[in-house]
Amino acid sequence: MLWSKLFIPTLRENPTEADAMSHTLLLRAGYIRQLSAGIYSHLFLSQRALNKIIAIVRQEMDSIGAQEMLLPALHPAEIWQESGRWDVMGQNMFRLKDRFDRDLCLGMTHEEVVTTLARGELRSYKQLPQIWYQIQTKFRDEPRPKSGLLRVRQFIMKDSYTFDLDAAGLDVAYEKHYQAYRRIFERCGLNAIAVEAHSGAMGGSQSHEFMVPSNAGEDFVAICGKCGYHANLEKAVSVASPAPPDPEADSAPEKFHTPGRKTILEVAEFTKLPQTSQMKSLVMVADGKPVLALLRGDHQLSETKFASVTGATEVRPAHPHEIREWFGADAGSLGPIGITKMSIVSDRALEARKNMIAGANEDDYHLRNVTPGKDFTTKFEDLRQVVAGDACATCGAPLEVTKTIEVGHIFKLGYKYSESMGLRVLNADGSEVTPIMGSYGIGVERILSSAVEQHHDKDGMMLPPSIAPFEVVVTPVNSSNAEQMDAAQALYRDLIDRKIDVLLDDRDERPGVKFKDADLIGIPYRITVGKKIGQGIVELAERRSKQTTEVPLAEAAATLSGRLRS
Repeated sequence: MLWSKLFIPTLRENPTEADAMSHTLLLRAGYIRQLSAGIYSHLFLSQRALNKIIAIVRQEMDSIGAQEMLLPALHPAEIWQESGRWDVMGQNMFRLKDRFDRDLCLGMTHEEVVTTLARGELRSYKQLPQIWYQIQTKFRDEPRPKSGLLRVRQFIMKDSYTFDLDAAGLDVAYEKHYQAYRRIFERCGLNAIAVEAHSGAMGGSQSHEFMVPSNAGEDFVAICGKCGYHANLEKAVSVASPAPPDPEADSAPEKFHTPGRKTILEVAEFTKLPQTSQMKSLVMVADGKPVLALLRGDHQLSETKFASVTGATEVRPAHPHEIREWFGADAGSLGPIGITKMSIVSDRALEARKNMIAGANEDDYHLRNVTPGKDFTTKFEDLRQVVAGDACATCGAPLEVTKTIEVGHIFKLGYKYSESMGLRVLNADGSEVTPIMGSYGIGVERILSSAVEQHHDKDGMMLPPSIAPFEVVVTPVNSSNAEQMDAAQALYRDLIDRKIDVLLDDRDERPGVKFKDADLIGIPYRITVGKKIGQGIVELAERRSKQTTEVPLAEAAATLSGRLRS
């Protein structure tokens, strides 16, 4: 293709609205333009890159026996009501009504749709297993779109679904996807790590996220550099840093005055005892029921772990007026002693502790000498959020916490949808059984953004050849020089004949402008046709390493072809 004929609206300055490097560069390089908050147009270069990513995804999905479909983006409310997710999805779901006042939604994901399809078509165990997938636009009413393509309201997703007769079959399907995803991200040039994750509203028994380390991400992953353990912070476990020894005296709880001291830090300073000796009381509401969650004073609650422990679908902190009604005191003076009308769950770091400080359920008063499990009834669970420096639960080495971008997620759904929506098949003895399901997603645009986040410099993007819109740009230094243009065009045709994705920069621009634009849009290689063409020499430059090599014009196409293959 000829650059002069293409629509590539590059920008010289960084857009003020961009809040991530990938957002900045995709705008500057003319890949995307914003229509509205979280809604983007993909221009020529972006669409070429996305098509290459999609081709890789499609190849790897086809290689595991998956069958591509295209499912509706507009869904009737009834199927989401059947699964129980119509209300669970809340305001994240785009909802609308048709002219007959019937409720509809725009698809965020397609578990309900594929289960409805399977329910109508699958009859026998002989039809299993099945792997179905699609590459399609999804919609989410994101309240705070940001970071370009990383948090949007409309996005392209590869979603696949598996149906198996039993858990052993699901294990096979899950492993197929796990390995296919690793190959996809590797081929797209991403350094992605698979981590244990929480299944959330999707449900199911097990899930893994594929994460790309990046400061632009919004997820955090705990990583052990020694044994390789890694998990999403929502799911991660660790050994808490030890607390100083508790007083050994067998003392009863004793109330004392703490005027104006509400926070853990304020009470610690007032009592001259460390935060680890304080008991943090958090009032949570799990599916409408109040629960008191207790943690060590220096720890933070993981709402995801709390939801898993309580089995709740919806979790939120209690409102101030609710706390006052239930405890007779405000937050900052709350504790577990005397609480009988709600369940109490304590983090495991409080197990075997004694003589701690907790709120007295009376404003400006606390209790000393409170011992969990003795002075109040509780169950001990893993509730706290892992922090950097905690000991790895596997090997004891200190954990690191890294910011990441989620690019893929795979779930063992189990029977959540097949059971609730009545999917049944006949097994070998003629009795009805419920198939077990899996669900697997990849964010196509997130792959592009993550590649930019991982591969860029001050001059622009450095995209891997596998997903760059072009593999090489041929740049004649002086477009008015007939010898240079003739050589550039001959080289351009040679590269096309070798099935290399090539762009010819035939614009009447200064060499510096051409070089800057090529660097900005992330083309992996540039072949410059300049003054040495009279000697039959051109310059081959690699974008990422910035290394340049002089090669004979007659060998340039073959040399580049060899580099691309390697």
